Amino acid sequence: MTLRDLGRSTVTAVASKVGRAASKVQESRPIPSDLLESEDAYLIVFDAAGATGSDVQVRFVRDSVLVRIDRFRDFHEGFDMVFPGRGMSLDGQVELPADAEVDPKKATATLTDSGTLQVTVPKAE
Repeated sequence: MTLRDLGRSTVTAVASKVGRAASKVQESRPIPSDLLESEDAYLIVFDAAGATGSDVQVRFVRDSVLVRIDRFRDFHEGFDMVFPGRGMSLDGQVELPADAEVDPKKATATLTDSGTLQVTVPKAE
């Protein structure tokens, strides 16, 4: 093994560890979200880049909208993973206002082409 090979091997090992650490940090942070309100509903918008419909779980628990995204990385033939920096399991939670009266059974979730998850929770009539 040459000095150059040893240097490359060391850089690859360090990059791999940094990538895994960055991915774990991303997984431990909540998914960025916005809470919006209209006269008849609440709209919660989550960042869900890279997710597909089968990756997403949405639940309503105790006046909160809970989201879990389990993304799967595409395999690229001829390439090896050097720096795994994108979190694979992401969670988000948005609590609705304390005085919100909603109908969670009529809630809908839409994953847009631009990589956002939009959860609409109608207000109770």
